Amino acid sequence: MSKRNVEIMVGLFVLMGMTGLVFLALKAANLASFGARDGYAVTARFDNIGGLKPRSPVRSAGVTVGRVKTISLDPKTFEGVVTMELDSSVRFPRDSSAKILTAGLLGDQYIGIEPGASDQDLAAGGQIRQTQSAVVLENLIGQLVTGKAAEAADQAGEKK
Repeated sequence: MSKRNVEIMVGLFVLMGMTGLVFLALKAANLASFGARDGYAVTARFDNIGGLKPRSPVRSAGVTVGRVKTISLDPKTFEGVVTMELDSSVRFPRDSSAKILTAGLLGDQYIGIEPGASDQDLAAGGQIRQTQSAVVLENLIGQLVTGKAAEAADQAGEKK
């Protein structure tokens, strides 16, 4: 092989490697959706959304069925309003519930949808009424510490 052919092959190899890295970075950050999907939007209201972000997955039975589209604050009720884009191939009953869950102990948060038993489907632009807010690890630790401190104070009072 001539020197020129070797340089062309190395250049193509580097270009393919960079393309692969860009592809992986976009997939890992949920910034690019490869393949257009038709979907419908639904909303849900939560007291606390924790660390939920736009483009977070929406899952049912562990399968990704959509993505979080937008997150906003209702100025009247001070609740977080989450708009989700669900795949049109999946229809949930009207009385389905939504929870904000965490992938692993310290992983990213996502919305889990549990199907209800209604005969009517959740329509485009509909609202999921039964919701469970995010569990914030700092709040749980604070409750544990406060509970232990109160328990210790009660035991100290009994010993006197």
